[in-house]
Amino acid sequence: MLNQKYLYAPNDEHNRNYLIGELFSKYPFLKKVCIGVSHCGREIPMLSFGTGKKVLFACAFHGMEWLTTLVILRFLDELLESISKKNFFCGIRTENAFHNRTLCVVPCVNPDGVEISINGAESAGEYCDSIKAIGSEKRWQANAAGVDINHNFNAGWKALKALEIKNGINAPAPTRFGGKFPESEPESRAMARLCRNNDFIRAFAFHSQGEEIYWSFGKYMPENARLQGELLAELSGYTMSEPDGLAVGGGFKDWFVETFNCPAFTIEIGNGKNPLPISDLEGIYERLKQMLLISIVM
Repeated sequence: MLNQKYLYAPNDEHNRNYLIGELFSKYPFLKKVCIGVSHCGREIPMLSFGTGKKVLFACAFHGMEWLTTLVILRFLDELLESISKKNFFCGIRTENAFHNRTLCVVPCVNPDGVEISINGAESAGEYCDSIKAIGSEKRWQANAAGVDINHNFNAGWKALKALEIKNGINAPAPTRFGGKFPESEPESRAMARLCRNNDFIRAFAFHSQGEEIYWSFGKYMPENARLQGELLAELSGYTMSEPDGLAVGGGFKDWFVETFNCPAFTIEIGNGKNPLPISDLEGIYERLKQMLLISIVM
């Protein structure tokens, strides 16, 4: 198991890098590439392993939702151990399953936002003063520039922008400001570029909280997406839902579905108030691990 000192602690840059480094020391077949760099110069790494059709997991689009990273790193450790030891995991011989699957994981899409929410505005360097002027740094969801990454993708962006303005969100903010134009931010550009350069058959965006699965976007309903979503809901006990209001459009899942006509899902882990407590980690993981594995190999 991963070092519990770092696993059961807020997932800031130091702790996250330690856990990722530990995975690399344990599993030499794991690969890492940098897909982009945040406003504050923090790398956005992607981890991958396997051969064959590619599935994407992406975590921590929002600053307070760093528990998503820990759940997926916890899953990766157990999955990679089962592959390296040629064991069964959730009833599946994973070594065989990953002969025709590649899992790609972006552990933290928004490293600056996570750092701000955990360690305050001082962790954002030149953006410190502007963040303090905006306020609510401990409730920070956006990136260092005050743009909500999950409102910055080019899917229903104009309609979402109009709704933001109607709700008084017309400038950089702790949450829900979608930027001046789609993909204005290095983090959203990195994710879009990654997807354009890879033929992912499915994508998963992990958020918190609500124990819900979002699977469609407007009229866009890729073949088998509902069926896959129903299976994931059955395995996890989560509810298949459709977002409304300011949660519609601009999101990574929305953009992926519209752009590639392939299934994509937003998984809202856990229940409560963000940031979810570390004490929720094991319960969430145990409930989701079978669903996570099936989501790759189905």
